[in-house]
Amino acid sequence: MEAGKNIAIKVPRHRWEDTVAFYRDKVGLPVTRELDNSTGFEFGSLTLWIDRVPHQSQVDVWIELFDDAPDAALSRLGSPNRDELEPLTNVTGHWTSDPAGTVILLRKEQTE
Repeated sequence: MEAGKNIAIKVPRHRWEDTVAFYRDKVGLPVTRELDNSTGFEFGSLTLWIDRVPHQSQVDVWIELFDDAPDAALSRLGSPNRDELEPLTNVTGHWTSDPAGTVILLRKEQTE
């Protein structure tokens, strides 16, 4: 088994525009495709889709972002520190979330 090429975040209609703007403007991911109810972003070798779902009430997708300076990146994003979610053992970084509530592990990539 291996990973697919897409990650989809199902977002309530009232949070969709802010969430698309977060990944486009603050994270800086390039937009690869725009549809009426979905925007695709280049996410490494994957495509991250932000899907507008009219009857969705919440989001529960956890993803990972790498940054050489996780503390500065957290500040730059203006996202909350959510380190209470789960212990970060042997990881330099923080748990945070985007405007829709998607949990993000913002961490420095470990080199071996």
